[in-house]
Amino acid sequence: MRHTLYCLPMLMFLLGVTTSANALENKPVLSLSLAKKMADACEANQAKVGYRKINVAIVDSGANLILFRRQNDAFLGSIDIAIAKARSSARIPFPTRLIAEIVYGKDGQPGRVPGLVHSKDIVAFAGGLPIKTKDGTLLGAIGVSGASSDEDEVCAQAAIDAISVELE
Repeated sequence: MRHTLYCLPMLMFLLGVTTSANALENKPVLSLSLAKKMADACEANQAKVGYRKINVAIVDSGANLILFRRQNDAFLGSIDIAIAKARSSARIPFPTRLIAEIVYGKDGQPGRVPGLVHSKDIVAFAGGLPIKTKDGTLLGAIGVSGASSDEDEVCAQAAIDAISVELE
């Protein structure tokens, strides 16, 4: 009986550890190879459309940098902005354009959370997009800076579109 009382909690502990480990193994992640495909697609879009040179930052779901790429002659000041856009979109898993609407408002209506703009960690203008699986699991985010914010967002979307089949 004493042996059973000792073994039962140990068995429950081991099953819990195994279940947790399996959950971590099954969680989808954004790999470096996918991030490279995204950056390549973004650069191809920039070359095709012809807007200013860009900086591209891709982060994981924890807002940790996976890949950063700067095109020759891209604005140096846009390096930090691209990274901040990606991190903002990972931390608040919405496009940074939507964050801007939350902060500044839209269609003449005031923003719902104007104080959010004072956070040093949040960017409130277009160019950052979350990267999600088809079922909505957040994998990370991409931030692009250097062109206009609308062009930055187009570039980021081209990058996500390039891996859309792999996000299923």
